[in-house]
Amino acid sequence: MGLAVCATPIGNLEDVTLRVLGELAAAELVLCEDTRHTRVLLERHGVRAARGALLSYHQHNEAKRVGEVLPRLLAGQRVALVSDAGLPGVNDPGARLVRAALEAGVPVSVLPGPSAVETALVASGLVGEQYRFVGWLPRRVKELRALWEELAAWPHPVVGFESPRRVGATLRSLAAVAPRREVAVCRELTKRFEEVVRGEAADVAALVGDGVKGEVTLVIGPAEAETRGGAGLASRAAVVAGESREARLVRAQAAVGRLVEAGCPRRVAVDVVADLCAVPRNELYRSSL
Repeated sequence: MGLAVCATPIGNLEDVTLRVLGELAAAELVLCEDTRHTRVLLERHGVRAARGALLSYHQHNEAKRVGEVLPRLLAGQRVALVSDAGLPGVNDPGARLVRAALEAGVPVSVLPGPSAVETALVASGLVGEQYRFVGWLPRRVKELRALWEELAAWPHPVVGFESPRRVGATLRSLAAVAPRREVAVCRELTKRFEEVVRGEAADVAALVGDGVKGEVTLVIGPAEAETRGGAGLASRAAVVAGESREARLVRAQAAVGRLVEAGCPRRVAVDVVADLCAVPRNELYRSSL
């Protein structure tokens, strides 16, 4: 019968397709990232899998499971593969089994369904003719900076996954190099407390602070939007150039104060405002304390 790769809901259990439910009911073996999670989905829709049909398949046992499952596929068994949310193989275990099955001549079918990437992209309002998916965003500061440099000229939106605890730091890192680039923090998509926060990187970083709760998908607007913002910054620079140094410093101190009150870390606020107001960073930091 072959291998069926089944997309499952990214939050709301009502989003599963009829094809997926039918496949899970008919499969002789269901490979699950977490059997408990999959069992909740099956029970919610009254689907009875064959006794003992649920088998764990995750990043820590993927290599072992491929060796166990491939002979069963070659013997003609009907196997379904699911992850906890979304489509297996896209930032979730599954690609290794799919590749092994195809190389062995086993039929592989994909049953599409909900996608956090495309849902966030449309909800952000930043959707275009193309987009780039970067998976989980880097954790290290240097790797994040390298990514921002790589995306500096990318003229389409970018979508990535981020930890709710790290999203604030990630946005501050982006704001330090592109404060006016448009972003959208999409939290708990399809769930009861779904929320999408949109705005410029510096503003959203200040709103998010040290982090949020729930699963996060981050959408970053195209670089051309930042380029348009750059023209605005050039005009602003022309204005402040005619001001006295003292006047620029006073205005900069007020701006830093507002950002800090909104929850933005002082050092990030100083980095952004110092560039905008053309004042020395160290002096602005000391005078803003």
